[in-house]
Amino acid sequence: MISLDEILGCSDSSEFNDLSMRIFKFQYENNIVYKNFCNLFKKNPKNVNNVEEIPFLPISFFKTHKILSSKNIEKTFLSSGTTTNISSKHYVSSLNFYEKSFLKNFINNYSDPSNFTIIGLLPTYIQNTSSSLIYMVKKLINESNCEESGFYLNEYDLLIKKILRLENLGKKIILIGVSYALLDLIETKKINLKNTIVLETGGMKGTRKEMVKEELHEVLKSGFGIKNIHSEYGMTELLSQAYSKGDGIFECPNWMKVIIRDINDAQNMEFNKKTGGINIIDLANLYSCSFIATDDLGKMVGESNFQILGRIDNSDLRGCNQLI
Repeated sequence: MISLDEILGCSDSSEFNDLSMRIFKFQYENNIVYKNFCNLFKKNPKNVNNVEEIPFLPISFFKTHKILSSKNIEKTFLSSGTTTNISSKHYVSSLNFYEKSFLKNFINNYSDPSNFTIIGLLPTYIQNTSSSLIYMVKKLINESNCEESGFYLNEYDLLIKKILRLENLGKKIILIGVSYALLDLIETKKINLKNTIVLETGGMKGTRKEMVKEELHEVLKSGFGIKNIHSEYGMTELLSQAYSKGDGIFECPNWMKVIIRDINDAQNMEFNKKTGGINIIDLANLYSCSFIATDDLGKMVGESNFQILGRIDNSDLRGCNQLI
């Protein structure tokens, strides 16, 4: 059996590829939806010889099917759907997997949460009691062991006063916010920060016109008086996240990998693999599906880092069309 320690202890590409192949075999044998999907392409553990041959399940299946490689369900995370959009459901067999994954990744990127005051500015998400992002940020707030840490809704004047007071005391702060709320904050008052990391999680949630990432970050940098805006790339369907510490370039933890696919033919492995649809391998998704074809468009930066370019047009249709 594959253990969490093996997954989070993955240290090089050889170990990653070995674990990916073992997890593919496990999920093919234990996840009926994924097995049926693989069989449509005549792919199975007997004829798949390397990681790039593994079929990637369209992320839209999390909206319409029960994606599960285990009989146990400890928690169900829901995406923040709208009246015109069905929520994705991620059936999580082990919250321990999720907590250890995001905590180790956070520590690797920023150090122990106890070194920071952690503030969550996630008003849309906080209304969703089954949000994986809220679960993660709440755990980080608890791990900070700081009475000043916590969530805020739209109390922007109060939040600004708190941040400036903590800044004057020399306290280190991480402000984790959804894009539109961060914009609302700096429209209340522009400030100049010295000890605060602003970590945006994306999303206008229908409250503002969508902005390209570069434009958004320029506005936020000006409003907060800082040189870099950090970003977190995660989603309901994953138990791991990628982080960017500036310039929109994301880095995955050792147990997560991005592979670029041809958006016109997901089975075409002969194109340049630099720009296209984002496929994600998340080994921490052991008990759901580790091989996911997202609806995001991206490009590789070097061997392992990546950028998000936007969304793929008609992504819901494309995902379902993989079955035809």
